[in-house]
Amino acid sequence: MTKTLKIDFVSDVSCPWCAIGLAGLERALERVQPDIAAELHFQPFELNLQMAPEGEDVGEHLAKKYGSTAEQQAQIRETIRERGAAAGFSFNPGGRGRIWNTFDAHRLLTWAEAEGQPGQQHALKKALLEAYHGRAESPADHAVLLACVKAVGLDQTRAAAVLASDAFTEEVREREQFFTGHGIHSVPAVIINDRHLISGGQPAEVFEQALRQIAAEAA
Repeated sequence: MTKTLKIDFVSDVSCPWCAIGLAGLERALERVQPDIAAELHFQPFELNLQMAPEGEDVGEHLAKKYGSTAEQQAQIRETIRERGAAAGFSFNPGGRGRIWNTFDAHRLLTWAEAEGQPGQQHALKKALLEAYHGRAESPADHAVLLACVKAVGLDQTRAAAVLASDAFTEEVREREQFFTGHGIHSVPAVIINDRHLISGGQPAEVFEQALRQIAAEAA
């Protein structure tokens, strides 16, 4: 009998480790089939709540936020590129260039879960990560967001209406406050069955072991 686990994937579109973590989780879920299935929910988290609409240069932003040098940033980018390649995610060779406000992307992800078909929120999340980290496109640009919506078969007209309004603003803020209020202060944070937390962009092997153990305990 297949055991279904509820998985909340708390993350931000601007987080490269979230792209790595999702790729690792997807590989793990493939490996545990058909014994284990997932009810996957993508939850909002903003690394830069006050980010202006025009965004910031990535290097300047990281230097200001973390005090990192250009050399340190280059080393981290290479580590991320290598980890991404190992997980099956290809990062843009030229980097991201700028970091952007991601609130509208989170509103669309929340809308996709509420009004889309099963699997479409997951597909939209992947499309957004690939647009930003794979092609250095802005997740604050409504044209980019709508292109991602179209690519995964969601309703572009409805998505445009959501973006033009404040729809799902309250829902995103409530979810963000819920998870930060429960101790989530870095992402990705993978919460299984509302109880078990796996932090960081882990490789597939780590996720697979955790999924099998949690499923066995729940059986």
